[in-house]
Amino acid sequence: MTQSSTPRLLIVDDEEDMLRLLKRTLSEDLKCDVETAPNATEALRLLQARAFNVVLADIRMPGIDGMELLERSKTDRPDLTVVMMTAYGSIDLAVQAIKKGAYDFIAKPFEHEKLVHLMEKALERSRLVRENLILQRRIREQESFHEMVGASAGIKKVFETIRLISKTDVTVLLTGESGTGKDMAARAIHKYSDRSGRPFVAVNCPNIPENILESELFGYRKGAFTHATRDKKGLFLEAQGGTIYLDEIGDISPTLQTKLLRVLQEKEIRPLGQTSTFKVDVRIIASTNQDLERKIREGLFREDLFYRLNVVSILLPPLRERPEDIALLVQHFLDRYCKEFQRPQKTVSPALMSRFMSHKWKGNVRELENVVSRCVLLSPAEEIRPEDIDWASTPDTDCLVSEEVIGLTYKEAKTRVLERFHREYLSGLLSRHNGNVTRAAKDCGLERQALQQVMRRYGIRAKDSQATEE
Repeated sequence: MTQSSTPRLLIVDDEEDMLRLLKRTLSEDLKCDVETAPNATEALRLLQARAFNVVLADIRMPGIDGMELLERSKTDRPDLTVVMMTAYGSIDLAVQAIKKGAYDFIAKPFEHEKLVHLMEKALERSRLVRENLILQRRIREQESFHEMVGASAGIKKVFETIRLISKTDVTVLLTGESGTGKDMAARAIHKYSDRSGRPFVAVNCPNIPENILESELFGYRKGAFTHATRDKKGLFLEAQGGTIYLDEIGDISPTLQTKLLRVLQEKEIRPLGQTSTFKVDVRIIASTNQDLERKIREGLFREDLFYRLNVVSILLPPLRERPEDIALLVQHFLDRYCKEFQRPQKTVSPALMSRFMSHKWKGNVRELENVVSRCVLLSPAEEIRPEDIDWASTPDTDCLVSEEVIGLTYKEAKTRVLERFHREYLSGLLSRHNGNVTRAAKDCGLERQALQQVMRRYGIRAKDSQATEE
């Protein structure tokens, strides 16, 4: 069954007058396709034939009642959003329906505006569930790249390059800003190479003191220096037959650059204190977040070593250049950390996802991962909202007066900055109070009418925050 771009609603009730009334009014108010069924049997047939976003069903019907319809429809489609209608005397039944998977219920007779609002929320819930399923499917399609997730053109180019070079032994230089996933790319190259059954040894060059790094890489013989009380096999020999990953290669000293060049040229190493050399069969992958060509011009990096490392270069794009991947990454990290921290599956509110999309992510994917993991660990509800995040620890270093106002007149710049302030402030305020204008006004110190006036001026609606305007 394919899902239509126009939302589709199925109404189930044994009262024909009610079906006609609801079909006419809800199709106009909700701008959706509405189909009706006079009983649960017909409803189940329609659910098998077509995809519906939401089902609105009466609980009390002859034959198969609404409760059985709920159970059978949720068995076939666990993601289906079902809203139950009930008479006032059947509220207990409605509560049972919620426990069995119904999204919500409404008591008859109901106010039409209240029903419309409830159905809007149900349709929004259906949309979010459907998008979540799409995200999960797209994430599964990317699992072959060792936790690397994305569908943007930039990251697809990275994936394609990895496919092409993994089965070779060429030396690879990974470039890109910190946090873009260079270490995962290195692991992916190894995983899909013919060396995958052999060691993968990662060396964080800046974290090892310069006077120790050489002995760590190449090893040493007993007595080579003070405290060398035994032979030590270096990391190159540890990686024999596999891959060695030299992270942040731009930070190594000129002396070590010369010795590393010898390894690349001769495929052999000489431990400290050793007169003979050892042949090594190791694939080298290096990474850097620095401009090595600039360092060459400044005399800080050997040009011949650069060209030996740069046989194949892969640029990992920053997250700000691949915003279409943010939702995929958020869902990926939610799934991972809910499982790791043994938390119920959580979702991200539309307001928070919008904030994620506009954030600059100076720390790239690593920063986003840290934010999501903290949310999973610390947020109290299943839906994570903007107020659940300590934005002070996730700074977006752009100030309020940013590059967007450069070139504008004072009046134009002021208007732009004020509009941005009002939208961000009011959206966050309403989200904290679940769209309740009365409580939001009290919280921010404005009269309710004054707050509504500002909201109208900037086109901000309470219902966008998933609640009613009281």
